[in-house]
Amino acid sequence: MPETNWGGDPARDLGNPGEWPFTRGIYPTMYRGKLWTMRQYAGFGTAEETNARFRHLLEAGQTGLSVAFDLPTQMGYDSDHRMAEGEVGRAGVAIDSVEDLERLFHGIPLDQVSTSMTINATAAILLAMYIVVGEEQQVPLTQLQGTLQNDILKEYIARGTYIYPPAPSLRLVTDVFRFTSGASMSFNPISISGYHMREAGATAVQELAFTFANGLEYVRRAQSAGLSVNDFAPRISFFFAAYTDLFEEIAKFRAARRLWARLMKEQFNANDAAARLRFHTQTGGATLTAQQPLNNVVRVAIQAMAAVLGGTQSLHTNSYDEALALPTELSATLALRTQQLLAHETGVPEVVDPLGGSWYVENSTDQIERDARALVAEVEAGGGSVQAIERGYFQQAIAQSAYEQQRAVEAGKRVVVGVNEYVTGEPAPPIPAPDYSKLAEQQRRRLAELRGKREGGRVTRTLGALEAAARAADAPLMEPILDAVRARATVGEISDVLRAVWGVYDRPLGGAR
Repeated sequence: MPETNWGGDPARDLGNPGEWPFTRGIYPTMYRGKLWTMRQYAGFGTAEETNARFRHLLEAGQTGLSVAFDLPTQMGYDSDHRMAEGEVGRAGVAIDSVEDLERLFHGIPLDQVSTSMTINATAAILLAMYIVVGEEQQVPLTQLQGTLQNDILKEYIARGTYIYPPAPSLRLVTDVFRFTSGASMSFNPISISGYHMREAGATAVQELAFTFANGLEYVRRAQSAGLSVNDFAPRISFFFAAYTDLFEEIAKFRAARRLWARLMKEQFNANDAAARLRFHTQTGGATLTAQQPLNNVVRVAIQAMAAVLGGTQSLHTNSYDEALALPTELSATLALRTQQLLAHETGVPEVVDPLGGSWYVENSTDQIERDARALVAEVEAGGGSVQAIERGYFQQAIAQSAYEQQRAVEAGKRVVVGVNEYVTGEPAPPIPAPDYSKLAEQQRRRLAELRGKREGGRVTRTLGALEAAARAADAPLMEPILDAVRARATVGEISDVLRAVWGVYDRPLGGAR
């Protein structure tokens, strides 16, 4: 972006920290009052292995949990399904039943931790399982804290773990809004994600614009289901990437707060609490290199600094070895220590908005807001996010951006240290992989044991009630899902009921055929 003297109106664009339009932060004292949540993302193999990693990170000072689920769990297949073959435990922890989730949180009191779950198509099922684990720990519903990703629209755009067509998928999302709001849960029912679009190749401006276009769609759907914006919107959260262009990222986060506040006020007349943008940040996974992997330590530190200077509420720092394999205990601890160094040794948290008033940062903030608003308007003029997905608008824009970025790397116009400049040719260190076939067999055995000991008639009845609710357009869904989970129905069995009623979405990510 060009560096020019900033000509914004401070009274209109900035205000004070904690005040409309929240450019300078959503709380008056920001980190002087409370540090961001250090929420390291983990999940691999079995529930027991992931539990051990959670315990290690908590003992090392982590302040929130974040669960990665394997692909079969995300796609609604049990570990013994043919579609799960070769994928059990590979991209996250395998969860087939509430008993697996109990193992995952064994010895971790759910009334004392905040848990984020990266789950979308099966989000309602995993939330129900989390609630049941809480019940069996005797933790009241209102004391469960955390965030459910539950952002199905970006799955159609960039990530691919969708199951059902958009309409019933959005019905599931809004039913989670209804349930959590009605139960007065301290749980964010959605984390609207720009991170995965950025990882797929979106620019910083596209990341904001496409995320907010999706956000407006969710708010409208919840409104149409009879929910009040000022009741549910204060629990909406967002999820953004932090890349290595330090000033662009800081300006992006500041512009994000201001633009979302204005969109919510303009379109829904939301009050300040409902228009306040709270977000989690993850450092850029796609920026990690397998070549000279220790360079990633520096990349992650810069990206984490951008997130903190930009005012994030929650942060995950990637491990330096993630381009090679699942993070080791050593590398995961170092990633956490990176946040702790920022928090306790840099002095940055002592200043509410450290770069506020910088001509360059303010000019960049203004420019990103203008460009992102123009893209949001383009999506809205075309009928909103769902129609944009159907015609491939998002997908094509991100693909073009990714192509241009890769061409710049290959042409040497964009330097990636250790990849296209300062190349040494040193081999990547070997990192051992788990025995996935062994853990898949363990999951299959556990499923067989579960099905042998549960009350089959109760499972059949609860799944039948869920099918009836799915066929009735306005029936609640969370309650019958909860009943099925309490009966020990599995993720795959519950998903299969909904698949049978709603079908599956089989359009390619490139858009309509």
